[in-house]
Amino acid sequence: MAAESLSGFLDIRAAAPFLVAAVAFYFLVEQLSYHRKKGPLPGPPLVVPFLGSVAHMIRDPTGYWDGQAARAKKSGAGLAADFLVGRFIVFIRDSELSQRVFANVRPDAFHLIGHPFGKKLFGEHNLIYMFGEDHKDLRRRIAPNFTPRALSTYAALQQRVILAHLRRWLDRSAAEGGRAFPIRVPCRDMNLETSQTVFVGPYLTEEARRRFERDYNLFNVGLMALPVDLPGFAFRRAREGVARLVRTLGECARESKARMRAGGEPECLVDFWMQDTLREIEEAAAAGRPPPAHTDDEEIGGFMFDFLFAAQDASTSSLCWAVSALDSHPDVLARVRAEVAAVWSPESGEPITAEKIQAMRYTQAVAREVVRHRPPATLVPHIAGEAFRLTEWYTVPKGAIVFPSVYESSFQGFPEAEAFDPERFFCESRREDVAFKRNFLAFGAGPHQCVGQRYALNHLVLFMALFVSVVDFRRERTPGCDDQVYMPTIVPKDGCAVRLAQRCAKFPSF
Repeated sequence: MAAESLSGFLDIRAAAPFLVAAVAFYFLVEQLSYHRKKGPLPGPPLVVPFLGSVAHMIRDPTGYWDGQAARAKKSGAGLAADFLVGRFIVFIRDSELSQRVFANVRPDAFHLIGHPFGKKLFGEHNLIYMFGEDHKDLRRRIAPNFTPRALSTYAALQQRVILAHLRRWLDRSAAEGGRAFPIRVPCRDMNLETSQTVFVGPYLTEEARRRFERDYNLFNVGLMALPVDLPGFAFRRAREGVARLVRTLGECARESKARMRAGGEPECLVDFWMQDTLREIEEAAAAGRPPPAHTDDEEIGGFMFDFLFAAQDASTSSLCWAVSALDSHPDVLARVRAEVAAVWSPESGEPITAEKIQAMRYTQAVAREVVRHRPPATLVPHIAGEAFRLTEWYTVPKGAIVFPSVYESSFQGFPEAEAFDPERFFCESRREDVAFKRNFLAFGAGPHQCVGQRYALNHLVLFMALFVSVVDFRRERTPGCDDQVYMPTIVPKDGCAVRLAQRCAKFPSF
């Protein structure tokens, strides 16, 4: 027995040099591959085998991406390279180069992925992965969801949910003796209920809403986790949560079809969508053709999940930064309050109409400046389906993940870009939204530009209008409270802690 153990030990010792040599060879090949792909780009001289810089990115994402931006700026290239979990990455700081990526989303160039491991997380068949005529056709079908009539329907729903949550915030503040509390999570809860109500409101039971919230929480945690797709890991739980969410939304689409077929009036986004979808299905049937593409219930559920993902955390980020900015700029707050008061009163017993939203031009400018100054989705990852010549001197290799930085673009071109200045979007003589349109990339650009951007801006305008009208607030400022952290979109480090008190004599009810 002892002889056998000794023999095994000697075998291991004999194999050890070969194992060391294999590891050293792998390390060398990986370094050479990285340097070949990196070419003239600035980047770390050596990378950790397989993992690369992922530990730094997960531990301190703000510091990691700031470092990439600083490296790209210092080099003058507008680009930087690195290595994450076996994947070569290119960070893009320059606005024009970001525009080139957004404009070339097609099979033989860049593929929008939404997340470095998005296809595993979201599934293969989602709106963000589509190209060409198929993508254009689907966007055409989605367009009725964001007409003025549809947005007007959503506005009333949005306001009821916002006011219900503001009432809870005020009650909480009173119960806690007026102490400040962070509103990031309450904003997120409010946005999740708003999205549920606007997208599929009549078709979700209370139990379905609770399951929906649990699954979306799992998804949110998985976004920031290591992509370990094994039982018990956050990434796997997120994948399973997404699958359940898509099935739930698909069931809502089925129920909406039945209601619209029976002649019901649209009450939410899926109703506007299914109303036109049914017409196309019926026209196809009358002509003896199969149903049009992308009209299956669960497939529609997947597309609605894309909307949910786009609306949820990005909106939470913008609401928090809006509150922080209004508190930091009393002159802006006073103008917003005066403009809202000129068209709507909390005591009116009526919601703010679409016409009144359009009349609040300064508040809309504030919303746009919030999104420019703190773009919530700071990076929009794409993958190079084929090698792509991005500049005269650099070709992005096939398989590389590129990260156009929307955040960095927002601080290029605009005069005094670091300043929070809504006048840049309000003053007719400045029109910076026109002059620097190519730098304003908060909603993307090209064929995949956000189709729901008007809805997103309306939501921010409505929240600010209601918040400043019914609430007196004061930000509890502590050192570093407005430092940016990724959750997964950027939010104030302290979660935007504020003290709240009711401002209006009678809380709105309609």
